[in-house]
Amino acid sequence: MPDQQDPDSAFFRRARLSQDFTRDPREPNGGIEPEGEADPASDLLAGTANTSASEHYSPVPAGYRRGMHKYIVVFGTVMSGLGKGIFASSLAKLFKDKGLCVAPIKLEGYLNIDAGTLNPYRHGEVFVLQDGTECDMDLGTYERMIDQDLTKKNFTTSGRIFSQILERERLGEYLGRDVQMIPHVTGEVKRKIRELAVAGDGERPADVVFVEVGGTVGDYENGFFIEALRELAFEEGPGSVCFVALTYVLKPQVLGEQKSKPAQLGIKRLMEAGIQPHVIACRATEPCTPTVLQKIAMFSNVPLKRTFSLHDRQSIYTIPDEMRADGLDREILSIVGLHERVDAAHEDRSRELWGTFVRRLTKAHPRTIELGITGKYADLRDAYASIGKAVEHCSSHLDTNINLHWIDTTELTDASVPTRLTGLDAVIVPGGFGSRGVEGKISVVRHCRMNKLPYLGICLGFQVAVIEFARNVLGLREANSTEFDPHCAAAIISELPEQKAIEGLGGSMRLGGQDVLIREGSLAHFLYAKRLSVRERFRHRYEVEPAYVDRLERAGLVFSGRHPTQPIMQIMELPMPGDVTAKSEDVTHPFFIGAQFHPELTSRPLRPQPMFMGLIAAALARKLSDTPAGAAELLGDPNVSRWIRRMPGAANMPNVSVQQR
Repeated sequence: MPDQQDPDSAFFRRARLSQDFTRDPREPNGGIEPEGEADPASDLLAGTANTSASEHYSPVPAGYRRGMHKYIVVFGTVMSGLGKGIFASSLAKLFKDKGLCVAPIKLEGYLNIDAGTLNPYRHGEVFVLQDGTECDMDLGTYERMIDQDLTKKNFTTSGRIFSQILERERLGEYLGRDVQMIPHVTGEVKRKIRELAVAGDGERPADVVFVEVGGTVGDYENGFFIEALRELAFEEGPGSVCFVALTYVLKPQVLGEQKSKPAQLGIKRLMEAGIQPHVIACRATEPCTPTVLQKIAMFSNVPLKRTFSLHDRQSIYTIPDEMRADGLDREILSIVGLHERVDAAHEDRSRELWGTFVRRLTKAHPRTIELGITGKYADLRDAYASIGKAVEHCSSHLDTNINLHWIDTTELTDASVPTRLTGLDAVIVPGGFGSRGVEGKISVVRHCRMNKLPYLGICLGFQVAVIEFARNVLGLREANSTEFDPHCAAAIISELPEQKAIEGLGGSMRLGGQDVLIREGSLAHFLYAKRLSVRERFRHRYEVEPAYVDRLERAGLVFSGRHPTQPIMQIMELPMPGDVTAKSEDVTHPFFIGAQFHPELTSRPLRPQPMFMGLIAAALARKLSDTPAGAAELLGDPNVSRWIRRMPGAANMPNVSVQQR
C-alpha cells in the first residue's frame, strides 16, 4: 500500500488529480507518473470525484495550471487593526516591481454581501472599485500601492460565500449531498482564490495571489477561511504557498520594555489551526529588539532570518523599500520558488520611480499650507482614508507640507464658521449620507464662496455647494435635497426614478466607473489637461434636479461635467475672476469646484488626482502670491505652475505652461 500520510505519495497525487485539477496535456498521464498497480482506494477516489459520494470537493476553474500560481497568505494575530492590508500591499508592490503579475484578495468574515451598508464608525471608509463593488478600505490600499484597478474578484465576504452556496444548493448542483462547512464552504473559498489566479490582473494569469484574511486568528467568523487555506496549501503542494503571520509586540508603559508573550500566544492559535507560518512580521511602535525576535522565532518554529520587525514608519509608502532592505522579498521568493521569474531590469526601473516619489514625500518641504476637511466623521480618520492619501500624494508632487484640520460640521453655523475656518488655506467638504451635519456643510460652502477660499466638494460636497448657490445667489431660500427634506419646496437635489431606470445600476445607487464629458475652457478642462472626457468613480443616489439646471447656470453656476447621454450633472464650478463667461464678478472665484463622483478613489502615488492637485496649488497661490517673490517661486516651479490656471494678483495673466499628464 502507498503511504497515505505522505502528501507526495501516489495515493494523494491521484486523489488531487481526481479533484479535477488541470492536467498538463504535454505530459503522459497528465504529469502523474504511474507507480505500480493502481491502488483500490485511489481508484475509488478517482471514480467518485464528480459524484455525490466524494468527500473531496475542491472545484477548479477552467484554465487553471497547478504549479504556475503561487499564494502568499497573510493572517493577523493578537488583535485587529495591525495593518495586514498595508503589509500585504507593500509586499505585492515589491513582487509587481519584479515584473510578476500579482492579484490580491481580501477575505472578510462578516455576513454582509459587501461593505456598502456598513457605517464608517464600524468599518471605516467604503471603497468603490471601477466595476461598482463596494468593499473594504484595504482594497484602496492595494490599488494605490500596486497601481492596479481591482474588481469584485479581489474581494469577498462570508455573506457572499454563503449566499452563492445556497443558490447552488437550490439549483441541485451538489447532487443530493448534505452541504457542509467542509468540504463545500471551504471548497467555495478555494474556488474564488483559484478563479482569481486565472483572471490575474485582467491581462494575464497571476504569478502570485496575495490573500489577506480579515479579522484576527481565533475569531469564529474567519475560521473556515483559515481551514480553506490550510487545504489549499495541502492540495497545491510544497513550495506553492507562503503563510505570513502578522503579530503585535506590546510595550506596556508601566514596564518600559517590549513583551513577546501575546505574539507567541497569537501565533500558537494559528498553529493550532494547522497553519505553520513561514514568515513572522512583528508590528510594534518601535524596532523590535533582537531578544524579542529570537523568542518569537524559537516559539513559532520560524528561522530568525524570516522573523522581521515591522515597526511604525513616517509613511506607509516607505515600507516597500524597507522590506526590500530587510530581505523580506528575497526570503519569500525562495519559499515559493519564484527567483527565476524575476525581471531585474523592470525592478530597477520601478525602484527608481518609487524612490523618487518617496524621497520627495519624506524630505523637508519649503512650503506649508493648512487644509480643512469638514465632515460629520471628523473624529474618525478612517472614514476619509482615501482623501488623506490623495492629499499625501499631492504633498510629494508639489513639495509642500499639508497640515490637515479635521472639523466636525454637526454644530457649525453661519456665525461660528468664520472662527472655525480661520487660518485655513483651502477646504474640502467630503461625501456622506444622512442629514446630520449638512447645514454646517452649507455654512462652510457659503464662507468659502464669499471669502474666495479654495474649495473642493466631493459627492455630498458637490450637492451642498449647489444648494448653497441656489439659496444665497438664486434666491431660493427653501432649496434643499429630498434626502434631507422629502417635502421641500425647492428640491434642487432629488432622487429621480427615470434616471434609476436608465442607469440600471442596481437599487437606486450609481456605483463605479462612469464617463464624464467636460466642457471645453472650464476649470475642469484645465485640470484634466484639456481632456474632453474622463472616467471617475461614483457612489450616490441623489442628483441635481434637471429642471433647475438652466436657472442655476443663468445665475452664474457652471456645470462643467455631465453624463454623456442623460441630464445628470457631474462637475460644478464657479468661473474665475476675469473670465469672459462669468455672469458677474460677484459669482467668480479663484478655485471653487465640486464633483458628484469621488476623485480621491483614483489618486495614485505616481499619478495624483487632478482636482486635488489643483486645490493644493490654488491654496499655495492664495497664500504666496501677495508678494512678487512668492508668485515667482510658484511660477518658477513647473510642478506647481502646471496646476495654477491664473495667478491671483499677477495681472490676471493666464498660465500657458500646461503640461499633458
